[in-house]
Amino acid sequence: MKLNKISIAILVSSSIAIFASCSAGGDNPGMEYAPNMYHSFAYEPLTQEADKPNKINANGMNMRLPAEHTIARGQLDFATYDLAKSAEGYEAASSLTNPAPASIYNLAEGKRLFNINCTPCHGEDGQGNGTIVADGKYPKVPAYADRLPTINDGKAFYSIKYGRNLMGAYGTVLSPSQIWQVIHYINTYKTSTAVVAVADTTVKK
Repeated sequence: MKLNKISIAILVSSSIAIFASCSAGGDNPGMEYAPNMYHSFAYEPLTQEADKPNKINANGMNMRLPAEHTIARGQLDFATYDLAKSAEGYEAASSLTNPAPASIYNLAEGKRLFNINCTPCHGEDGQGNGTIVADGKYPKVPAYADRLPTINDGKAFYSIKYGRNLMGAYGTVLSPSQIWQVIHYINTYKTSTAVVAVADTTVKK
């Protein structure tokens, strides 16, 4: 009987000590049961170490692949124009037409994007004498007045998005909508005598 009382006393004392040690206060953070449930281990989606595969996700990847046949929010514009990067894809692009209206806003925005991305090769006047061409670091680029009459908007879209011959691809720099705006602007260079004046100021849609 006396032994039972001693055992109970020890059990009660131990329980009190355990619960007391779990309580936080002051500089004591206390103890947590199953801390991983509260502070989960974070996987960096853009960092993947070859010798440390993810043991939870498929293929040892930190970033999960998107569900099949789904499109990320805000990316429908990109999925609409999914052409093969080939001669066949270039020819298939002939059927594409510019969905953006040739408004003052789209022309102004096209000019802004053109000045940022295209002038180093094509030049501000579209004659193919941009700064890197003038410096001898890149071959002479055909003038728009000579080149544009030989292609339509669809092929121009393909060339900008995927690249063509010596021209690099700008599909990761410009969205499809922006490419169409640039095409509206470069179409003003179809004649070598004059270019349609486009306002430099920001124009509301």
